This record gives sequence, C-alpha cells and structure tokens, in this order.
Amino acid sequence: MDTVARVRRICLALPEATERLSHGAPTFFVRERKSFTKYVVGSYGEPGPTLWCPAAPGVQDELVDAEPERFFVPPYVGPSGWIGLRLDVDPDWAEIAETVRQSYRLVAPKKLAALLDA
Repeated sequence: MDTVARVRRICLALPEATERLSHGAPTFFVRERKSFTKYVVGSYGEPGPTLWCPAAPGVQDELVDAEPERFFVPPYVGPSGWIGLRLDVDPDWAEIAETVRQSYRLVAPKKLAALLDA
C-alpha cells in the first residue's frame, strides 16, 4: 500500500473525518471544518512525503529536539504548534496513527473525540 493510501486509511477511520485538497495537498478535516492532518509531498523543501499535524503545547519542541531527522517545524502552521513528520525516514505506522489520533482529539468536538475512547 502506498504512503498516501495508508495515511488516508488512518485519517478517514476517525469519526466524521473527511478529505479534500487544501493548497494542493490532501488534507483531512473534522466535520469538513477543522483540519487535523495534511499530507504534503516534496513541497517546502522537504525531500519526500510528510504529514503536518497540530500538537499539544510543548510537544513540537520535544519531538523536534529529540528526533530532528524525523520531526520538524512545518512552515506556515509551525508557529501555531503543528509538527511535521517525515514519512521517508523509516515510518513507524503505529506511532503515526497515534499522532494523527492525538491531532484529531485537539480539534474535534468533545463528543467526537470521546468516541475514540469507546
């Protein structure tokens, strides 16, 4: 399965998640409003596919400091605390799925986020 298909499967399995292009990249939304993951391929100087996801306060610095070969501060949304994940560096799909779920929790209404625990 190719990378975008794996990302799509993870994202669209979440409650009321949808996909549409945003700035030319597949982007995943909760209730077609708030984005929780963006799949970016070879743009903005990145060597391969990446995911951009919102993160809880402090997580961006922690991940980028711990593993700068895998995590980075993406342009435009980085100042808002989003993290970038490089998918061309031995991706751990269980970790990626958990990162996407955590991003979803940050932007989803509480009732939808609670469905992840059910």
